[in-house]
Amino acid sequence: VAPEQKARTTYDNILRMVKDPDVCDVIKFLRAREVVHFQRFGEALRIVQDKLNEKNFYAFNPEIDTCIVKTEDR
Repeated sequence: VAPEQKARTTYDNILRMVKDPDVCDVIKFLRAREVVHFQRFGEALRIVQDKLNEKNFYAFNPEIDTCIVKTEDR
């Protein structure tokens, strides 16, 4: 998510400096694409987090993550 924000800021800075309308059109397109990527990554992250809360497949597995699990024997 952070790279998309950084790219958008870079495109904004380029737009402040460039006066050629053809170049501006391309940069505006790229900036809009980064905004969409940012939104989609955010949506995907929310979906993954919701799914991980439903089923405990990868978020935390006591049989695999034995160093995290504290048992009475240890």
